[in-house]
Amino acid sequence: MTVTVNEASSVLRAAVRTTIRKRSWLYIFQGGVMCFGGALALLYPVLAGTGLLATLGWVLLISAVVQAVTLWGAAQVPYFWLQVIAIALEFLVGYLLITSPGIGLPAITMLLLVLFMVGGLTRVIFALMVRPLNDWLWLLGSGVVGVLCAGILLLRLPEVSTWFLGFLLGIHLIAGGGAVGWMAWHLGSGEQL
Repeated sequence: MTVTVNEASSVLRAAVRTTIRKRSWLYIFQGGVMCFGGALALLYPVLAGTGLLATLGWVLLISAVVQAVTLWGAAQVPYFWLQVIAIALEFLVGYLLITSPGIGLPAITMLLLVLFMVGGLTRVIFALMVRPLNDWLWLLGSGVVGVLCAGILLLRLPEVSTWFLGFLLGIHLIAGGGAVGWMAWHLGSGEQL
């Protein structure tokens, strides 16, 4: 039996829609935690200069844990392994920021550069997989923001300050959390995407 691309795409969208609809409150919570963490990452460098890297590490760690809980039990959706990779990277970077703040700003900058690029590309690929769900452009936009954060960081090398890293991390988390929360809100409220 041959399956057309349109039929396969329809099955994929249905699986994503069903998974998000069943767990919409978890995805909304995930989006809220990511947005809160992003706001904290944006505000913290302005409020205090010391301990910034450890704070950013905790923001990433909490965000990764919430995303992992949200993804738990959703192995049947096609983007599962992409998300697992992105979450594992986010957890690793957060852990390293907390436990090894002395590894130096260049190493931390490179870790965040990889995190932004992988996280952004993961969301771009996911958005293209679920297209043409109504709000797929929000996911695509959040992925593009992640890739742009990586590009901006790359252009600013080697002169990068910790407040700038916090700023980019905040933008990255808010964009990702907002897109996930928005999609979950629409699907959870019964709107067709």
